[in-house]
Amino acid sequence: MPAAAWLAAAPLFAWLALFVAAPALIILAYSFAQRGTLGGVVWEFTIANYAAALDPTYLRVLLRSVVMAGATAMLCLIAGYPVALYMGRAPQRWRGTLLMLVMVPFWTSFLIRTYAWLTILKSEGALNGVLLAIGIIDAPVAMLYTPGAVLLGLVYTFLPFMILPLYTSIEALEEPMLEAASDLGAGPWRTLRKVILPLTMPGIVAGSLFVFVPALGLFAVNDILGGGTVDMIGNVIENQFKGGARNWPFGAALSVLMMAVFGVAMAAASRSSRLRGLSP
Repeated sequence: MPAAAWLAAAPLFAWLALFVAAPALIILAYSFAQRGTLGGVVWEFTIANYAAALDPTYLRVLLRSVVMAGATAMLCLIAGYPVALYMGRAPQRWRGTLLMLVMVPFWTSFLIRTYAWLTILKSEGALNGVLLAIGIIDAPVAMLYTPGAVLLGLVYTFLPFMILPLYTSIEALEEPMLEAASDLGAGPWRTLRKVILPLTMPGIVAGSLFVFVPALGLFAVNDILGGGTVDMIGNVIENQFKGGARNWPFGAALSVLMMAVFGVAMAAASRSSRLRGLSP
């Protein structure tokens, strides 16, 4: 790599070292320390934090978090792909407007948008009011503080993160390839399955990672819409650092386990993309 290229990439490497590698190493160091009597950190080596983190109780929480994050990514893909497909195949003059509409939620605070769901999902909220008015239900349904409410909040939060990579992949499709599929007798559904989906797989993989990784560790949506009744790994870690537990070394050990899950997900996505690239 030429010296000029290394020099150009130096700010990126410095940013990664300062804001990614260094915090990860600090968390790793904390994970092998001990909790002080009053909640501080005692720098004495121990692996007890990992032994505690591998307790079946916390493994169940981690598994539940992985399932919720995976379900969020899947639902975002199901809901986002048709939207991205419509945007990517729309006339060029409309694509900027459609893209701006997808970006509109980012103009409002994440917390404000999440709290807005409280007024929609609560027993006397807008959704129950509409269902009662049209006679679908006879009494208010408990929607808030349930796993479904948390999943809905996660999907709503991360749907744009799925649409944008998908849109980029779909927009890059070459029109002659789609015309060739049509000329060879492929209908719309077969073209979608045999041509569009394989060619947009990089966008699917990228969008899934963009949703899965932050959804796994997010705790604010669960705190607000789940009311703390749906334990996820992000909430447990937050409690170790900010809540009543005040056990930073144990929270760090849980964080390292979560980073390991991130690494497995990234490796699986990379391997899948590599195999698809080598396949005929």
